[in-house]
Amino acid sequence: MLPDCIVIVGAGQAAAHAADTLRRKGFAGKLTIVGDEPWLPYQRPPLSKKYLAGAMERERLLLRPAQFYETRSVDVRLRRRVERISRSEQRVRLDDGSTLPYDALLIATGCRPRPLGVPGVDLEGVHYLRTLTDVERLRAGMSAGTRLVIVGGGYIGLEVAATARQLGLDVTVLELADRLMSRVVSPQVSAFYATEHGHRGVRIVCNAKVRALEAGRGARRVCTVVTEDGARYPADVVVIGVGVQPADELASAAGLACENGIVVDDRCRTSDPAIYAAGDCTSHPSAHYGRRLRLESVDNAVEQAASAALNLLGIDTVHDKVPWFWSDQYDLKLIIVGIGQGCDSVVLRGDPASRAFSCCYLQGGELCAIDTVNRAQDQMAGRKLIAARAHPDLDKLADPNVPLRETC
Repeated sequence: MLPDCIVIVGAGQAAAHAADTLRRKGFAGKLTIVGDEPWLPYQRPPLSKKYLAGAMERERLLLRPAQFYETRSVDVRLRRRVERISRSEQRVRLDDGSTLPYDALLIATGCRPRPLGVPGVDLEGVHYLRTLTDVERLRAGMSAGTRLVIVGGGYIGLEVAATARQLGLDVTVLELADRLMSRVVSPQVSAFYATEHGHRGVRIVCNAKVRALEAGRGARRVCTVVTEDGARYPADVVVIGVGVQPADELASAAGLACENGIVVDDRCRTSDPAIYAAGDCTSHPSAHYGRRLRLESVDNAVEQAASAALNLLGIDTVHDKVPWFWSDQYDLKLIIVGIGQGCDSVVLRGDPASRAFSCCYLQGGELCAIDTVNRAQDQMAGRKLIAARAHPDLDKLADPNVPLRETC
């Protein structure tokens, strides 16, 4: 039996796309989105880039204008948090004491910043970066000459570093690992970005474990970041970007299976047949890669939300897309297609000094992922070849003058 009443918990990219898909595919029942922020669903990628730089207005962040939800009869409950899921009653309880019944529930709670467990993280001037409100607080303290220390050399940290340098801040990045973005890119790409940031005046310090954040004497504002080796880095502002955690507490408390996120099947169903989940908060099976994945990307949120919505309507849809991710830093566009971790070889395609190159990941000769920097043609061809489990000729693959689509 198809549902008459659907509640979506979370008001981000996945929630907005699921609601849009449900209405476009003919769902005429009651549809409610519950989100704890004061804003309608909005884009998060610009937060560390254009919006942080002041080059983008808040209204342009919105995925859909208010009229979209009104004309499609989507009841959006903002500034409200779902505190409990009662699976036996098929109801959710909100933080104001009200309840909402559901025939089907979609959890799209996303993720939250991983906390840095050291003394001083509660000082003034210390920021995490996840929400629009986070960015507005950070932006208020950013001006030319401000000393910014970023803890974490991943996507968010480096995007903030690039934006801050363009605004004239003094920037230092402290990374625990031995190279930047080590979890997601090849050593060649890490080295390239370290060089690029260095050329623009960003101090990159790897193998740096933060021990504490300190305030000035008698003050409550951060002034120094101290690492385990005793080094001290002056700071007027600190941004912590050491990864994220799935926001799966609500699901776990309801007794749903959770392991590195809410466990779903290839139809986005949880361990409760009336509850689905989509986006950053989920762990889903990938037939292509033969293992479970939890992905933090707009692409996955959109694709998984669409799959969940279709399955809610009885339209059998398997979610098994080749994922892709992107990061904009300065005039460099990094696009990652596929999952390269665990592959047995990497082929460099082009010269990093040209500022347009690719790194191709292979497993047993099969192309399983590709990192591209300013090479749109490679990432577009790469998507098709990865999906087709192509085995390219290695000599052709290493030659940037041979179109990637012609390497097989």
